[in-house]
Amino acid sequence: MKSMLRYFAFGLVLLSTLLSISACFPLVAGSAVVTGFVAVDRRTSGAMLEDQSIELKITSRIRDALGEKVHITVTSYNRKVLLTGEAPDQLDKDRAGEIAKSIDNITSVWNEIGVTSITTLTERTNDLIAAGRIKADLIDAKDLFSNAYKVVVERGNVYVMGRITAREAKRVASVISGVTGVKKVVLVHESITEDELANLQAKPSK
Repeated sequence: MKSMLRYFAFGLVLLSTLLSISACFPLVAGSAVVTGFVAVDRRTSGAMLEDQSIELKITSRIRDALGEKVHITVTSYNRKVLLTGEAPDQLDKDRAGEIAKSIDNITSVWNEIGVTSITTLTERTNDLIAAGRIKADLIDAKDLFSNAYKVVVERGNVYVMGRITAREAKRVASVISGVTGVKKVVLVHESITEDELANLQAKPSK
């Protein structure tokens, strides 16, 4: 079963690659993100819906303010926002961060936007392929819940979001760092205890 999920994960990312190549937008919500394909999530259903709304709001406002001179990925997990991608200068990077912080119900913003030129299609394709490899390796790791982690890949840098224990964080970082194409692993997760994890596993999301 895990072998089938592994190939399915990689296939989904390759499909995403083709779609991104055929319709390349400079600023997107949740781009180069690998999420689970079964309903295993440590957020409530209300938080998941709100995260989607947060991503769309920030994406729209950054697009209105900065246009196509930036390529910014907006990812929200449990109302915590991660900004990745590229901006031409520090002012634009800071402006994107300010826009994100202005959205209601945001608890924190990680501004990981690089001040550099916008990535090419080849670079974004490489990121998506790396994301597929990461998802496949997380599925293979029997001691991890692969669908509980949201992984974002930008320019070979991997950002891990989720509600994660210290034990899981160490293990996830170890697995991802061994994947071809990964330059560094950045954990931007919400830390929980093992007891909190046990309670989350015992209760269905609402």
